[in-house]
Amino acid sequence: MLKKIALATAVLALSSASFAGNWTVKVGGSLLAPDSDNGTLNIGGTTVHPDVSSEYNFTPSVEYRFADTPFSVELLLATPFKHDVELPELGLEASFKHLPPTLTAKYNLPTYKGFTPYIGAGVTVVVPWDEEVKGTNHDLEADDVSVAAAGQVGFIFQPADAKNWGVYADVRYANVETDLELNGTDIGTLEVNPWVYTVGLSYNF
Repeated sequence: MLKKIALATAVLALSSASFAGNWTVKVGGSLLAPDSDNGTLNIGGTTVHPDVSSEYNFTPSVEYRFADTPFSVELLLATPFKHDVELPELGLEASFKHLPPTLTAKYNLPTYKGFTPYIGAGVTVVVPWDEEVKGTNHDLEADDVSVAAAGQVGFIFQPADAKNWGVYADVRYANVETDLELNGTDIGTLEVNPWVYTVGLSYNF
């Protein structure tokens, strides 16, 4: 899976030679902070209120801006996130890994003193794996793939003497949830609904 993502990124980078000035590569880090309410689960007749941990990770992205327009599309990538899930009523802890590639269509506002604000909307595709309940033999499974709506707001700051370099910061929100099964039995829906806070460096080709 990671090899496929790396290959796709390489293809996009090579394509920039044909679209000089339209591509931006961003290298940043993100805090993925799930909503405080992660839903309820029913495990063996016990109502459980899961608590999903916040995590940091490396999140590069690639953006293509349509020439002579304020519109662009951006693909957010990431190295795998791993989250712990507290199950307090049972005194147990689960965990899972996932990739959250996110594609947004963006509107870039006019630049003012080096700042270019933007807003965007799109979709997040969540691919989970390695689901487990720690210290047990329980078989925990999530949906293979979840697709969710996503929103984005942020800015790029590029000083006049910085040539192609800049810095950026943005916030994304995604309505992410996944159905869970424990030992083949449906136990409910885990609602992650994360806020993703990102800062990093940008480079225009």
